[in-house]
Amino acid sequence: MVLGPKFQKESGNSRNGTFIPFLPGGREEKVDQVISLIKDNYVDPVNVDSLQNLAINDILKGLDPHSAYLPPVDAQQLSEDLEGNYNGIGIEYHLLNDTLLVTGVNKSGPAAKAGLRTGDRIIQINKIKIAGTGITSKRIIELIRGRRGTSVLLTVRRPGLPAVKMISVLRDKIIVSSIDAAYLLGDKIGYIKISKFGSRTDEDFITELDRLKQMGMKSLILDLRENGGGYLNAATALSDQFLPDKKLIVYTQGLHEPRTDYFSTPEGKFQNGKLVVLIDENTASASEIVAGAIQDLDRGTIIGRRSFGKGLVQEQFNFGDGSALNLTVARYYTPSGRSIQRSYEHGAGAYYEEVLNRYKNGELSSDRKHLIDSLYKKGKIYKTASGHLIYGGGGIMPDVYVPLDTVGYNDLYFNLNAKGVLNDFLYTTLIKEEQPSSLNDFIHSFSLKDRHYHQLLSLASAKGVKYNDTLFKVAARHINTDLKAMLARYYFGEEGFQKVLNSEDTVIARSLEVLKQP
Repeated sequence: MVLGPKFQKESGNSRNGTFIPFLPGGREEKVDQVISLIKDNYVDPVNVDSLQNLAINDILKGLDPHSAYLPPVDAQQLSEDLEGNYNGIGIEYHLLNDTLLVTGVNKSGPAAKAGLRTGDRIIQINKIKIAGTGITSKRIIELIRGRRGTSVLLTVRRPGLPAVKMISVLRDKIIVSSIDAAYLLGDKIGYIKISKFGSRTDEDFITELDRLKQMGMKSLILDLRENGGGYLNAATALSDQFLPDKKLIVYTQGLHEPRTDYFSTPEGKFQNGKLVVLIDENTASASEIVAGAIQDLDRGTIIGRRSFGKGLVQEQFNFGDGSALNLTVARYYTPSGRSIQRSYEHGAGAYYEEVLNRYKNGELSSDRKHLIDSLYKKGKIYKTASGHLIYGGGGIMPDVYVPLDTVGYNDLYFNLNAKGVLNDFLYTTLIKEEQPSSLNDFIHSFSLKDRHYHQLLSLASAKGVKYNDTLFKVAARHINTDLKAMLARYYFGEEGFQKVLNSEDTVIARSLEVLKQP
């Protein structure tokens, strides 16, 4: 979670010689001096930038898992993602056999205005060859994005045309919403999924909320699953939409940061309707602020699985070369005083493996009582505003626990995804055979045919994925759902993708039951 920039680093000067005096508190630090000595005296050429990065990363290893050094490209991309805008051409793509396949075009973006279409294959960018080069997504972003008003020349191969097309696109500001989907799930029940907490999240949310209310929405499912967080003020602004005036949403505190309280205002747009918030093991940071406030203040029902457990606040310190340091400066606490940060005393590796281990140790298929007994037995117990017991020290425990449906998630399913077989099958086969006319008809009627499964397994075999009939029969349901959802995204966008997944989601089904209770 990022608060914002604070200072720029001054650059030190290298010194030559056999003796370098070091004065505590002077401008040069020992790390800088060592790197200067290596640069000026080492027997072989050395990449100084790499050495500096290694030194910084080694220092940060002694802190917490979320303090991180960001090289210039990574810092810029993080900023663009959270700010919700960047200078580019407005496309979504998939790397298919070393070819850049356009899978989505922003209808109002510069690529659409220049004539680029979904299904086009880009084989060169500014005459730099893409096909067959093993290019990475990061490199593609570097080539496509750039200064606003400059042009990027795309060499495009379009199905049905014998020759390639040259399309010049003027880069422009691309606005990206942090709302993945917003629609009515049932009679008067709205659904909004938020992917991250950026600078535009509250504004985007209000727009979609007003639209759904005009359609008759009375209750809301807020989906924060897979939401890894973002800006602190975005999380408090969203929480404010659900709460009455002068309610404590969260407070932050650190050794060098005095306690800061964040309160709700009377401006909330959804203070009274029934509310459900969905969380899972990848719901983290800013998302946990929202879920914690809703739970502590008894504003709604938290449904799903235990959240990630990140209660640390990072402040971004920007250096003059475009790089940045995201340094943990405080912890955040829910209204009841809970710190939901998990322990990281055994290092970053064990810290992140803890989430993976939830699959292995049975937590994700356990019931809520078992989890409370095993995870929180020795922890501190808190109470919500109305006196319900809640727990701290390891993520937000939902009010209604819905175990993960693990049936079908076997080695074959994971290998098909890891090898990119499902993606490749979608773009090489399905989009050529299926052209649905409407999303609703597609959701109710589409299912993979036997020949599709034979084609898919043939592709899997070619990519070295081993399988047998038993593994396939067990995984078939999830394979069908994933490909159906991906095909819906190709033709109907992110909302189509979410509608397909939600139609078979046990967490959504449980949420509807809760909302329909008197």
